[in-house]
Amino acid sequence: MAPTYQQMVFLNLPVNDLDASKRFFTALGYSINPRFSDENAASVVISDTIVAMLLTKPFYATFTQKEIADATKTSEVLIALSAESREKVDDLVEKAVAAGGTASEKVQDMDFMYGRSFDDLDGHTWEVVWMDPAAVEG
Repeated sequence: MAPTYQQMVFLNLPVNDLDASKRFFTALGYSINPRFSDENAASVVISDTIVAMLLTKPFYATFTQKEIADATKTSEVLIALSAESREKVDDLVEKAVAAGGTASEKVQDMDFMYGRSFDDLDGHTWEVVWMDPAAVEG
């Protein structure tokens, strides 16, 4: 049987300062794929199937005719990432805050699910969630 196709997700996010955003995401432990990065964009590898494309606002504007949202004032998207454990949730949020992000005060703790969130340097909201595998199966 042939391997199944792994669909990928590419998040295209406008950023104010590409170099600062690259430093922020590498401080979280992610890598930059230089093959798909230049002075206008940085390809942040989150996993084998998730890539965040950080685009300077002028470059981002070439892909849309819509006004670019100011994510520090409006919510245009909530990005949710899974985590292996409660500790990994806390670890990623703490790394984000240390790198200049802002943590949400709200913590979701429902025994079978634990989540926190942070805003990156441009105000994009990233939720980090752990779910008990037994609860998912049941």
